[in-house]
Amino acid sequence: MENKRFALLIDADNISAKYIGDILEELSTYGIITYKRIYGDWTSSQSNKWKKELMENSVIPVQQFSNTVGKNATDSTLIIDAMDILYTGNVQGFCIVSSDSDFTRLASRLRESGMEVIGMGEEKTPRSFRVACTRFVNLQNLGNQDENSDSKEKQDNTISREVIYHAITNIITENVNKGNSVELATVGNRLVNMYPDFDVRNYGYSLLSKFVEDAGMFLLEKKHNVITISMKENEKSQEEIIEYVRNVIMASGKKGIGLSELSNLVHGKYSNFSVKDFGYSQFSKFVQGIAGVETFEDGHKRKKVKKQQG
Repeated sequence: MENKRFALLIDADNISAKYIGDILEELSTYGIITYKRIYGDWTSSQSNKWKKELMENSVIPVQQFSNTVGKNATDSTLIIDAMDILYTGNVQGFCIVSSDSDFTRLASRLRESGMEVIGMGEEKTPRSFRVACTRFVNLQNLGNQDENSDSKEKQDNTISREVIYHAITNIITENVNKGNSVELATVGNRLVNMYPDFDVRNYGYSLLSKFVEDAGMFLLEKKHNVITISMKENEKSQEEIIEYVRNVIMASGKKGIGLSELSNLVHGKYSNFSVKDFGYSQFSKFVQGIAGVETFEDGHKRKKVKKQQG
């Protein structure tokens, strides 16, 4: 099978030069990089860090003077080049590297033309650009992604574990109802189709199998080098626990409820409750993984949780 050809277009105004090696290595897993261009004002002192990296990695700099103060001048040039490359028919995909939401429409337009669009950016990248891509990669997960996994547990733009686990449950149920077993690879592909920025590295993992296994909800089996996934028998009770925790938090109103108090309530009602069954090491992490809630400290520095505002 022939590798896909990609055009790599980097917005130098919004991406640090330290990521260039990781960007090239990551994109090489998707196909061949045919075009390598980076856009910015190379007369600016801010571009000095990029210059050495460009020479070593054969990335072509495209000059765009900043004609207006405070306006990202590279956007229009990058967009025009992307459309020119699209019409040449020389590539099957694009990689747009930026943390700027201004490229959301470009990503959507390229996908409408049948292109695969890999987006790359930092954690601050707005979800509008993330979901417009076929797949979005968080640059801060590349390189030393196994270090300090707790720092990646649940960042502002990261989809909660609960949402992902619920999606996996639906995928399994759907296939079981059709009389088909579910391959883990199929689950992974479906998750990326549903959530383009889903990446197990967001949660401190390097393998989907380990991410799924640590949930404590699913059973993995390997037969003839194919891994299949199914529900464990206790899945229903886990859904019940999550629903109970959510209801207690919602009932606590704006004042919220202390994490220690909530933990006592859960352990009192469910004697066999263990956060490890849900893939977490701490009760606070388990609670933070529930959609629609937020943790905070009150005036006495006590950790509490309440319904998410807005």
